Amino acid sequence: MYNAKVKNYQKEALKTRLAGADRYEVIQILMAGALEKLVHAKVAIEHKNLEAKAEHLGKASSIIDALRGCLDFEAGGEVSENLYALYSYMLDQLIDATVENNAAKVEEVSVLLKEIKSAWDAIPADVRHQTLNTEPTQASVNAR
Repeated sequence: MYNAKVKNYQKEALKTRLAGADRYEVIQILMAGALEKLVHAKVAIEHKNLEAKAEHLGKASSIIDALRGCLDFEAGGEVSENLYALYSYMLDQLIDATVENNAAKVEEVSVLLKEIKSAWDAIPADVRHQTLNTEPTQASVNAR
């Protein structure tokens, strides 16, 4: 009963946080969620809890796939292409981790995602604000 109440509170707190978040914060929240699921998946593998492993790896994979889907190739260029390839590699590693019950592959994905998150978190607030307030010009709209 207590766990259910805590989980419900956490879910509502996340909804509230997301409601007021800009796109940078949403990406931060997604990355943090994926990292949390990867930790749980690694523990589940180590304890041979196959049901929990499948649940946590499935959720982590879904989040990473969503992150991959958020990439803006027009604005990001080569960086977006590299991130797409890295997210795809991470998804492949998680599939292998699922099939092989391999905690080391989950850890590898965690390390990679932590590096990406560190870089994302390091984007200065003024750059974030400038990017968020940049509306497409008529010329860029016509070019599409």
